[in-house]
Amino acid sequence: MIVPRHYENLHLLHENTMPNRAYYIPASKVLFDLTERRENSDRFQLLNGNWKFRYYDSIYDVNDEFFREDYDISSFEEIPVPGCFQNYGYDKHQYTNTRYPFPMDPPYVPAENPCGAYVHHFVYQRDNNAPKAFLNFEGVDSCFYVWLNGSYIGYSQVSHGTSEFDVTMHIREGENTLSVLVLKWCDGSYLEDQDKFRMTGIFRDVYLLKRPEEGIFDYFIQTVREDGKAHIQAKVVFFGKEVPLKVTVLDQSGNAAAFREGGSSDGRIDVTIDDPVLWNAEQPYLYSIIFETQNEVIVDRVGIREISVRDGVIYFNGQKIKFHGVNRHDSDPVTGFSISLEQMKTDMKLMKEHNINAIRTSHYPNAPQFYQLCDEYGFYVIDEADNESHGTASVYMENRREEIRRDRWNRAIADNPEFTEATVDRARLLVERDKNRTCVVIWSMGNECAYGCTFEAALAWTKKFDPSRLTHYEGARFRAADKTYDYSNLDLYSRMYPSLEEIHEYMARNTGKPMILCEYSHAMGNGPGDLEDYFKVFEQYEKVCGGFVWEWCDHAIYQGRNLDGKPMYLYGGDHGEYPHDNNFCMDGLVYPDRKPHTGLKEFKNVYRPIRVVSYDQSSGQMVLRNYMDFVNLKDYVFLAYEVTCDGEVIHQGIIEEELLLDICPHKEGTVTLHFKVPEAGTCYLKISYLLKNGSNFLESGHCLGFDEIRLENQDGRNQTAVKLLKNPGTGESLEKALKTEEDDRYLTINGETFTYTYNKLTGCFQEMYYENASLLDRPMEYNIWRAPTDNDSKIKNEWLEAHYHRAISRAYETTFEVLEDRVEVKTTLSITAATIQRILNIDAQWIIHPNGMIDGKLEVKKDGEFPELPRFGLRLFLPRQMDQVTYYGLGPFENYMDKRRASYHGLFTACVKDMHEDYLKPQENGSRSDCDFVTVKGRNVSLHAASERAFSFNASIYTQEELTEKKHNFELVPADSTVLCLDYRQNGIGSESCGPDLKKEYMFDEEAFTYEVRLVPERNQW
Repeated sequence: MIVPRHYENLHLLHENTMPNRAYYIPASKVLFDLTERRENSDRFQLLNGNWKFRYYDSIYDVNDEFFREDYDISSFEEIPVPGCFQNYGYDKHQYTNTRYPFPMDPPYVPAENPCGAYVHHFVYQRDNNAPKAFLNFEGVDSCFYVWLNGSYIGYSQVSHGTSEFDVTMHIREGENTLSVLVLKWCDGSYLEDQDKFRMTGIFRDVYLLKRPEEGIFDYFIQTVREDGKAHIQAKVVFFGKEVPLKVTVLDQSGNAAAFREGGSSDGRIDVTIDDPVLWNAEQPYLYSIIFETQNEVIVDRVGIREISVRDGVIYFNGQKIKFHGVNRHDSDPVTGFSISLEQMKTDMKLMKEHNINAIRTSHYPNAPQFYQLCDEYGFYVIDEADNESHGTASVYMENRREEIRRDRWNRAIADNPEFTEATVDRARLLVERDKNRTCVVIWSMGNECAYGCTFEAALAWTKKFDPSRLTHYEGARFRAADKTYDYSNLDLYSRMYPSLEEIHEYMARNTGKPMILCEYSHAMGNGPGDLEDYFKVFEQYEKVCGGFVWEWCDHAIYQGRNLDGKPMYLYGGDHGEYPHDNNFCMDGLVYPDRKPHTGLKEFKNVYRPIRVVSYDQSSGQMVLRNYMDFVNLKDYVFLAYEVTCDGEVIHQGIIEEELLLDICPHKEGTVTLHFKVPEAGTCYLKISYLLKNGSNFLESGHCLGFDEIRLENQDGRNQTAVKLLKNPGTGESLEKALKTEEDDRYLTINGETFTYTYNKLTGCFQEMYYENASLLDRPMEYNIWRAPTDNDSKIKNEWLEAHYHRAISRAYETTFEVLEDRVEVKTTLSITAATIQRILNIDAQWIIHPNGMIDGKLEVKKDGEFPELPRFGLRLFLPRQMDQVTYYGLGPFENYMDKRRASYHGLFTACVKDMHEDYLKPQENGSRSDCDFVTVKGRNVSLHAASERAFSFNASIYTQEELTEKKHNFELVPADSTVLCLDYRQNGIGSESCGPDLKKEYMFDEEAFTYEVRLVPERNQW
């Protein structure tokens, strides 16, 4: 082996690296654009690009000293740096959530340890004013050895930490050769068991910094407010001896706000700003601070802010705040962990557009520039150490009871003194690098490692080093029951996926720590369905400071396009790997390409910054509440309103008067609206909140959210539905009587314009012809199945055991009566499946009218032994050319009983194929609820469905069987029909894939109900 076995030595984490320091980019003169254009500094040399590369299946295959300058690398291939080598065809992708992808045998890793050898040639020009050279790696997974011009430079691990080496003695003017050996696994991999794809390589920037012999090595900026002034205090560490230092603070207009020149007091600098403008996520005001020494300038930005806890409540600049946050991984389907500034800004723009104000960097530090962008654009950040040893919870035990497993979770690593050095090291790498970032308000020690002496030490160091921020670690709840632990350095009580009941219970205990939900509302697939419920609880308790939805983005690997041109995204198990956790990586609010899920649209309107608290229709008075923490509404929004009647806008207007909207944060105010409401029709008042002035990423007029209010009138029914539901036969000619034919299997009803065939064995219509056009490609069905959503993952097994997916109808007795103006058919039937008893008993009544209308009335009773139903309704297979849908109900997005805040009531028209929400793992999608009627239109005929009771429907080009069976969306085969599901009700959505059980109020657990629906065929008028 050509390298020492540092990668299995718990007490050799870094070799020849520089001490930890804050991130900054020096220059020879004042530059203000170094956040996004670091290369503009003459002291910064980026080494990114195509490097020579060779992959080895095992460290034992690396027999040649490839780092020698005379080594022939002509057989090496090329690979981009930064990048992950699995993305370029080497090794293979692997997704696993909690389990280690290797034996749990710390500190040892697989002997056949894959690795990559990198070689890069670059030209270096010395700067006489900055003769020292420092080599920086911002991220390498998992560990690496470095050589420069054939000389060994050092070793480092901690994948998401910065490693800096002093290469002054080895770098030379002109041509240089940099060589790096990157290993897939090291002992640090036991602390990097995050829920993500496992990738390897130099995945963040590599660069050189040219530095003077004497100057600033490190600085720690803190701000203190006192008597209306702000003190910017900096603890400065110099290279060697202290040198003269000039400090200038500029406001955002470039005017000098403070100045200091000369020496320091033991390295401490203090400048004062009169009447400071404070930083917060809503108003991210930053000052520029300039450190100037003889041969170097460092420009940084600082926001004046403070965060504290008083009486169990979080205060930010003296104001109570709530975190409306998300968890964010570095993830891209093409570039993997390698995320550019533009990719970061794309995420942030989407977050701002959807009312997200906070980010948890799950579960490791992001690239340092990410935090500078958060400073600039305004996000509160929980900055998390690169530490997760979740795999220790999977240790084999004869007794697998959950309480015993969790009691032992911490023994291997979290409460093992052998890992204290590594745990503290990861906390220090985090804190030291990001200590000057204004956006960072909470330090997190890591994620899902359980608790013990290692974290006690990390928290103690962190709190001593930086008492100005709060500390967080959710894993503190998991520890051995027979030991006493120190939690004194934890400021927050953190929970993942608690039920609402658990939050109420915690609040009832009246503990001293604020509660934060570091993960909640698991946004996997069609979901989450509980955001509004959590919002209400957050607002109910001041000591609940908000939460962070899991998670921001679906993780997947882009695999090109199929023959139909559809993108193909792969997840766990698609690469022949073991172990893997299937599609559990696809649990984000946005797709891998950053197209928003409907769950993100739901989040946006749940966390709209303004809400209507009440509305008095008689007086026109509307009470608004400002949910902003710092901004007065008069400075932030204007209101647009519209009144609709059956979907048609009949009144609209704008409210911009500042006096009306003068509503301070957390306060309420009144706005008066006057308009006339029609006597008949379903009428709504919709209030939209529009951004007054453009800001970062958002243009003036951007919609921040909306409220909808049902208006009262004399006849509040939708008039189109009323016409469809009017007394059949009124004004109709009944001259031609209905005729019937019957045999043992079928009852056929003939009218002037139609022929319907009723199956007496199933209790449903077998065929339906209207105006010589077939309305059914297949027999109508009673339907209780839906393609399980990801959030149905727990109840799905009960549904399958109950055979809901195999359910059929079985009729016992059918009678019919031909009356003067109708035919009445009555059937007693059941819904059952092979091997089990009856699921449902149904008394069905079908009335066929002379004009072809069909009234269905279904009296349903469920056997209480069975679990809640996925859905109940009718499924119709309409001709494929019937592909245009018009409906009045909630739209335009898919919606369900607990996932509907992004939608509003209106008259919507769509093509059937566009109503499909294309989740990467196919599942139930596209439902529209609270509908009065739906019309599916073809070339010659249309079919209307209406009901006195609001119903939901789904129109799709895919069957539920197809959505159930296929693993990937690009495998889906469209049906030959338009599949129309007319549902009495569906089960709720929730977030049970990782969260609590679905709330009872959203469960479809009714044991007796009545479903009535009218079907009205019609010839199209052209």
